[in-house]
This record gives sequence, structure tokens and C-alpha cells, in this order.
Amino acid sequence: MRGRMPALHTVMKHPFPAEAVPLLLDWYRTNARPLPWRENRDAYRVLVSEVMLQQTRAEAVRPYFARFLAALPTVSALAEADGDTLLKLWEGLGYYSRVRNMQKAAKLVVEKYGGDFPREEKALKALPGIGEYTAGAILSIAYGLPVPAVDGNVFRVLSRLSENPTDISEPAYRNYLAEKLRAAYPRDGAGCSDFTQSLMELGALVCTPRSPSCAKCPLNGLCRAAAHGTQTRYPVLPEKKEKRKERVFVFLLETPRGIAVRRRETGVLKGMDEFPSHVVKGEETPEEVLKAWGVSAFTVVRSKNYTHIFTHIRWDMTCFYVRAEIVPFPTYSLEEIERDVSLPTAFRQCEEILFLLA
Repeated sequence: MRGRMPALHTVMKHPFPAEAVPLLLDWYRTNARPLPWRENRDAYRVLVSEVMLQQTRAEAVRPYFARFLAALPTVSALAEADGDTLLKLWEGLGYYSRVRNMQKAAKLVVEKYGGDFPREEKALKALPGIGEYTAGAILSIAYGLPVPAVDGNVFRVLSRLSENPTDISEPAYRNYLAEKLRAAYPRDGAGCSDFTQSLMELGALVCTPRSPSCAKCPLNGLCRAAAHGTQTRYPVLPEKKEKRKERVFVFLLETPRGIAVRRRETGVLKGMDEFPSHVVKGEETPEEVLKAWGVSAFTVVRSKNYTHIFTHIRWDMTCFYVRAEIVPFPTYSLEEIERDVSLPTAFRQCEEILFLLA
């Protein structure tokens, strides 16, 4: 029954048996992908990669990581970066609060700790944007400490190994798994670093959400779900809540001086640049919105519909390509927008309307 916590000791005594550790480490050291953030164990590189990897696949992160580290190679450089540069470097990754919090953390690391990330779990988790998982990743990967980094991949591995029916959103269950996993960590620094990364790698490459490659898994002989053919039942996930829907107009306003861009002041993506947008109320028309803004001498040329999904909101969007003489917003050339303006993907998609046939 959802919402009730089963007696954990009756459900699972060994979420990660001791004999699994050497099997997993041997597999990882032979099969680990040569990812750029694994080139060394620098804490700053671990932080940047782990924040980028939230909600994003490793292969997609590669070019962003390279670009970010080339521009901001140290925690001090991140702390000193101006906001527009930071957002431009992050453009396309989404969840922009992550990079803002990462910069806040960098400033504290420089000001309070002389540029070295603290090695105490409590102090590290006190930094903005650094929770249990990211702290565990930094402490184990960079500093070789036996502190688990338990994300969705790791929860999936542990739940399948033990065939545990507990909803993984249950805080007590998550704490239980982290506690048991902490006890399984190797005692040497390199082992701790590899162990954390091996669990991540196993979940990403082998113990995948759908169609796991059990025949290739080094833990196949220890996995209860594999033995019983129940892999796809685990982990047990909470019921999904329906996303709130909003209808949104986006305007690509082209003037003789350039294309209009403004800074969002409220709501989702607050503080980000956008092509002017408007959450539609009732039966509003695009012409009414434009006139209310003070846009004049305009022609709506064409439109394009698309959808953008946030964590809790679905935007059903219509982008309008509009030629206008007067707009109350700053304007930029296409070259300036590409080079200097940080547009979230929700708005960047609207550029495609320029290349549609009239």
C-alpha cells in the first residue's frame, strides 16, 4: 500500500551484499566510459559535472562541460563570473537555478574556505544547491571518503538487487539504503571514488529503467529481480501527478533595428532572457496582447505551435512571427542573439519560425 512504510528488516537485510563490491569494482575498471570529468578527481570538476548531469544524459553534457571548464576553469573563476556569461554558458541545459546556486556555492568556497571545498559532509551540504547526492559525489569521488551518492540510478540498482517493494519516495527507505550502502564502501580512497562511479555507471549503462542488460551485469548472480524476472517492477515509483497546463503566446518581434528580447521578471525562468511571452487568459488574441504592450504598426506573418515540458508545468505554446515598427523592448541582431543572449530552450525553439515558408 502506498504511503506506508514496511518493516525494512523484514523486507531486505542486505540491499548491497559485501560480495558485490569487488565484482562491481572489477567491472567498472574494465568498462568505465572515458568521460571528461573523470580525467582527474578535482572537486570543482566533480561539482560542475554532477550539477550538469542532473536531468541530462552524460553524452549530451560532454560539450557543455568542455565549454564551461574552458571559460571557467576554477572555482574562483566561477565565483567571479558575471551573470550573463554564466547563463550563456549554461544555455540549453535548463533548470537555470542550478547554475545560479552553483555560483553562490563557489563564492562561499572562495570566501570561507580559501577555494578548497570542505571535506566535512555537514559543511558541504550547507552550501547552496548541494544536497545529499552532490555532497556524496564530491566527498567520495574527489576526496575518497566513504560517503554514498544515491541518485535514481543507484536506487534502481539497489531496489532490483533486493526486490524491495518500498516506494522510493519514502524518506525512511532512502535513508535506509544510503546507510547500508555507506557500510559497503571500500576503505581506501581510490576504491571509494571508483565505487560511487561504478554504481552510477551500472545504472546508466546496464541496469537501465527499461530493458536492462542483465546478461552483461556483474551482479546478475546476486540480483533477486533478475532471478525472478521482475526487473521492470522495480523500483516502485510514486504515482505521477498531472502537470499544470498553461497556454503561452511567444512573439518573435522583428523590427528594422533587430529582434525584440526582454528579461523575464516573474514566474518560471525568472531572470532569464526571452522572446516576449504571455500566459493566455481566456480568449485573448495575439493582437490584443501586442497592443496592450504598446507594439504598433505590426503584422502577424505566421505562427507555429509546440510544447515545452517543465517539472511541474506543461506549456502549450504558439510562437508568432511578427513584423513591427515600434516595440517597447530592447532589440538585437540574430548574430548578437546567438553570441550574447542566453535563451532557454522553451524560447530558442521559436527561432525556427524564421525559416518556415510563409
